Amino acid sequence: MDLLRNVEEVVTKEELLNMKGGLAYLGFEPLWPIHVGWLVWAYKLAELKEAGFDVVILVATWHAWVNDKGDISQLRAHGEKVIAVLDKIAKFRYVYGDEIAKDPRYWELVMRIAKETSLARIRRATPIMGRRAEEVELDFSKLLYPVMQVADIFYLGVDVAVGGMDQRRAHMLARDVAEKLGFKKPVAIHTPIITSLSGTGRMEGTHREIDEAYALFKMSKSKPQSAIFITDGEEGVRNKIWAAFCPPREIKFNPVFEIAAYLLIPYHGPLEVGGRRYDDKSALEKDYQAGVVTPQQLKEAVAASLVALLQKLK
Repeated sequence: MDLLRNVEEVVTKEELLNMKGGLAYLGFEPLWPIHVGWLVWAYKLAELKEAGFDVVILVATWHAWVNDKGDISQLRAHGEKVIAVLDKIAKFRYVYGDEIAKDPRYWELVMRIAKETSLARIRRATPIMGRRAEEVELDFSKLLYPVMQVADIFYLGVDVAVGGMDQRRAHMLARDVAEKLGFKKPVAIHTPIITSLSGTGRMEGTHREIDEAYALFKMSKSKPQSAIFITDGEEGVRNKIWAAFCPPREIKFNPVFEIAAYLLIPYHGPLEVGGRRYDDKSALEKDYQAGVVTPQQLKEAVAASLVALLQKLK
């Protein structure tokens, strides 16, 4: 199995390819309903499990509480709903953030990590929360968030940390601190992020630069029209896709193309578009940029395939 398939970045590829199994991990804030962007990392975790990795998923209740997403009981209930969906993709092992937070060893790790990094570095890592730095300044607990995420990795004994590109700064912090504390350095696999259905406006820069700087232009539960949710019915999915930003011949920050390229083709393909069959995203990319595939054809194909995929997960 190609572990490098459908990833934005691996740090480092050599380390990953030399592994003979190990513990792969991802942490998520338990929110409901989840959007289809979550499925990209879920299927990557399933691939890692198939390749022989033990996969553990942290239901990050404490982190979500710090991030003002609800109280612990609400977040646990949301987590159970998310797990029910993930169980239809693969059977993973789960741990809860509020459970590991009961262990004094966890908080010892938090303090040891904090002593090995600077306030400036922590501030740079806070966009993983989907918040701008000035928001974090109003609530000191939010500065603990990236430190806790690194502590999660060391506490669980992670070999491979998985997440979207918006998690990159936390993962790089973990790799840097690992050397200082004598822990094993986790490999980081970063999956693509699907852009908000409304696009990114006039944002400039590469996809990586924007993803690393903010998690503000991806699908979001707080902006219902920005995302396709697992609970959306057929009519809702089709309406959202037809209204989505999808400029002709342009694939950069094009959410309809990204859904096809990062979710449907690799995990629910092949994709039939305008009478053509696409087994890999490069062929679709070439034809879309050449104008062979129109936005209308792409939207029609993506809507139909996405409806079918979501029906399997409900």
